[in-house]
Amino acid sequence: MTDTLRPVEAAAPEADPTASGSPQKLKRSIGIVGGTLLTLSCVTPASTLFVVVPDLFSSLGTATALTIAIGSLLCIAVAFCYSELGTLIPSAGGEYAMVSTMAGRLAGWLVFVLSLLVVMIVPPVIAMGTADYLAPIVHLDSSMAGAGVMLLATLAGLLDLRANAWITGVFLVLEVIAAAVVAVLGFAHSQRGVGSLTSMQVAGSGGHTDTVTAMLVVSGLAIALFVTQGFSTAVYLSEELENPRRNVARTVLATLAISTVIILVPVVAITMGASDLSTLTGGDISAMVTAWSNSAVGTFVSLCVALAIINAGIVMVIQNSRVLFASARDKAWPEPVNQGLSRLGRFGSPWVATLLVGVPGALLCFVNLDTLYGVTGVSVTAMYLLVAVAALLARRGQHRHTPAWRMPLWPAMPVLLIAVLAYILSQQEATYLLWTGGITAVATLYWAFYLRPRRETRWLVSIPEDAQV
Repeated sequence: MTDTLRPVEAAAPEADPTASGSPQKLKRSIGIVGGTLLTLSCVTPASTLFVVVPDLFSSLGTATALTIAIGSLLCIAVAFCYSELGTLIPSAGGEYAMVSTMAGRLAGWLVFVLSLLVVMIVPPVIAMGTADYLAPIVHLDSSMAGAGVMLLATLAGLLDLRANAWITGVFLVLEVIAAAVVAVLGFAHSQRGVGSLTSMQVAGSGGHTDTVTAMLVVSGLAIALFVTQGFSTAVYLSEELENPRRNVARTVLATLAISTVIILVPVVAITMGASDLSTLTGGDISAMVTAWSNSAVGTFVSLCVALAIINAGIVMVIQNSRVLFASARDKAWPEPVNQGLSRLGRFGSPWVATLLVGVPGALLCFVNLDTLYGVTGVSVTAMYLLVAVAALLARRGQHRHTPAWRMPLWPAMPVLLIAVLAYILSQQEATYLLWTGGITAVATLYWAFYLRPRRETRWLVSIPEDAQV
């Protein structure tokens, strides 16, 4: 037996869901609007703008907008890969189901580990920004506030997915309003022209100006890819989306386009509107908003961002619990663990998996932020690279005739993406490469000594039947 999975068409029929021991199924309860709201909320454009982008300002200065723009262009190719693979293989397993089917079980397992790193680290990274934006009302420790947000998001994640789609939709409106206010104020108080976006300058020590090098921009692309990373959530929701063969691709591509506009336009406005280079490099967006308007507007924007972060936590916990649920259904763990992770609660959500995502996420709020950022950037880049490899193999044999959305410019698109992402990886800090590589090595040992010897009964990645093809 090889370690390459069967073609989608050859998958065994679903067992009777009422039969004893049959895996439980997620129910299709959301359309493209609800799926887009959940997916866009996972990108968390406002919380990303206010929590992640300031770190880019501190290292890249006026080159931040250019770096994010380049990252967004790369993400178009990534989105094409996700759209084709996500409609070809509509599974809550997301990346690992796609890669396992196309490139083999070991590659799929490594993608699962990388995606698990991303989905476990990103929520606490975002959540720890809550304290800064609640400061106008109450002063809180960032780690404690982040842990509180993660626990609140865990409770919300136990609810019905349709209810969460509306909750996150309301919060998303506030996110967009906050980003729009920043954009309008920034452009209204422009201190420099459009040419500043390519001036490649950052404030150095002693008040002098440093030049941002091309290599620094390339190294920053790993975090820039992370800025819009949440658009891939659509493939995790593919088992709960109505008409997934059509709606997965639409949701992925629409979310990337919308989130890029929501994030990039305010970044351009901030770059042009910052009073000086030191203020821009400082990255205190709330202080800039207050300086451009008044404290009341600054407080309003800050509270909108705080709600956006809570929104992000809810959606990410939902997404991440689906990954663990799918891994249990696909027999990735010893049987008692599989049974626990695959249990669905009263509202149809995988409650054990939800708790196992939320509680460790709260604990990660007490880990150094720079380490979390670095490991996440490397993991996202490596995961995208393996997805691109799977997309390159997506039209072999019987897969060529399976109904699915097909990307333009194949195979040039995935080939170019593989080359670019490999180069970006080579430019990352050794420490973060070692952390991610070490975790991947441990995962490979687990594969070699537990999963592969039991390949007849473990890591059986399943592709649910879809009657609506």
